[in-house]
Amino acid sequence: MSKRKAGSRRWLREHERDVYVQKARGEGYRSRAAYKLKEIDRRDRLLRPGMRVVDLGAAPGGWSQVVRERLGTRGTVIAVDVLEMPSLAGVTFIQGDFTDTNVLRAVQEAAAGGVDLVLSDMAPNMSGMRAIDQPRMMYLAECALAFAEQALNPGGDLLLKVFHGEGFDEFLRMLRARFAKVAIRKPDASRDRSSETYVLARGLVYSGSQTG
Repeated sequence: MSKRKAGSRRWLREHERDVYVQKARGEGYRSRAAYKLKEIDRRDRLLRPGMRVVDLGAAPGGWSQVVRERLGTRGTVIAVDVLEMPSLAGVTFIQGDFTDTNVLRAVQEAAAGGVDLVLSDMAPNMSGMRAIDQPRMMYLAECALAFAEQALNPGGDLLLKVFHGEGFDEFLRMLRARFAKVAIRKPDASRDRSSETYVLARGLVYSGSQTG
């Protein structure tokens, strides 16, 4: 058996035993990642009824489920992904690449009044080689930031996943130049061996797209 196949089988066994995987199945969430957002929301009071929220890279929809629950009957939830996503009640799904200006335009039309919060739990397809995966992750994070600068209302928030490593500190400096407050979060549902962390940037005060 190759090392890759052995590693895949080991990951699958660990995944099936994972307490958050089992909990998600029992409570009807589409992914274990739902509990990462729920924990951050409890701590930071991120989600409020009436908000207009965009979930980038939303498939399979775990984060969008949490947002819809927290917003109740008020507010707008827009999920964006290049992959298909089964429909969710109360969630507008836009299929496409969020870096495409047409997708941004569709989001702005669906939000009808601007966006209050952009979420991103995206990660690149992992090669297992840090020298490749880290730059890909930081590129995604920078793209998410560029989207947020275009879509967010002044004072809006951004929550996104990043990996610790090369480019991380520079990315934090970019966020701190644009938002009033930046905090780092590591939810319990994040696997201990994972380098992933979440950055919460609150209060957009400067957009690189602004002029004058």
